[in-house]
Amino acid sequence: MKKIYGNKQLIDTLAGMASSGRTAHSLLICGEKGSGRKLMARYYTQSLMCESPVGGKPCGVCNACSNIEKGIHPDVIFPEKTGKLNNFSVKEARDVIADAYVKPNNSSGCKVYIFEDCHNVDTRTQNALLKLIEEPPDYAYFIFTCGSKSEFLPTIISRCVCFNTSPVTEEEAAQSLAESGFEPDDIRRAVDCFHGCIGMCEQYITDEELRKRVDLTKALADSIIKKDEYALNVGFFSLGRERDDVREVLSMLDKLVRDAAVLGKDPGSQTIGCYREGAVRLSEYVTPSQSGRIHSCIEKAWGAVESNVSIPLVLTALCADVMDIAG
Repeated sequence: MKKIYGNKQLIDTLAGMASSGRTAHSLLICGEKGSGRKLMARYYTQSLMCESPVGGKPCGVCNACSNIEKGIHPDVIFPEKTGKLNNFSVKEARDVIADAYVKPNNSSGCKVYIFEDCHNVDTRTQNALLKLIEEPPDYAYFIFTCGSKSEFLPTIISRCVCFNTSPVTEEEAAQSLAESGFEPDDIRRAVDCFHGCIGMCEQYITDEELRKRVDLTKALADSIIKKDEYALNVGFFSLGRERDDVREVLSMLDKLVRDAAVLGKDPGSQTIGCYREGAVRLSEYVTPSQSGRIHSCIEKAWGAVESNVSIPLVLTALCADVMDIAG
């Protein structure tokens, strides 16, 4: 089993639950993308099914642990997202409900459903799952990974045990990436962009499309600094119509704007975005108050995209708002 960096308190808590026999049947694992929320979901699943646990922690070498690590365990189910919004449908929820009452295939006595990357899940889907989560079969477990528990209805949250993951230090991230065999220069560039978020650092190194989105985010910041509305519009237009791409770039731009606000108060502050140099320069051109207003505009734009407003129209309006604030 791959070494897990960070999240020690969460690991110890999950181990304590497993060793005491008081395992939670429904979990929400929240955290920033790449901070280990899927890794923690897999770890908890291994602790539930491990054939030779030690102090509540999975051994990592038995058949159950190995099959979970490889993603081939027959009693670990990943419900699928479908449709234009790429989300969990009511039909998928009903399929899970029907399947949950079929007993496990293996001797572990557990059946685990992992709903990954939950975001803006339809309330009808959540309501369909509510009764099952409230009164599950003894062998059934449900894990939801998400950015924030606010993605869920209060009725779902009240029936789950909620945990948060967190990024590690940049030094730990670099060490983890080195152990995975990545080159030092690639590691340095990845950590410069995504700091202690190991999952995003790995994706940055291996995924050319993410590197392009990072470059686009930097270009958008440069356009704001130069007060070049045409370049900003062109940059937004190049994003296309894929919601996931839009969400990721707007999120990275928002962090960069946050960094500019913080640096405007304290130039020595630590940054969380992918472009410290750009944040430093932006802090010289916009005040923290202006940065806060730009943040509000970005947040409003993403809300409109989620409401199915035309993406090009939303981004054109965002460009105008940002340039108006930046002066």
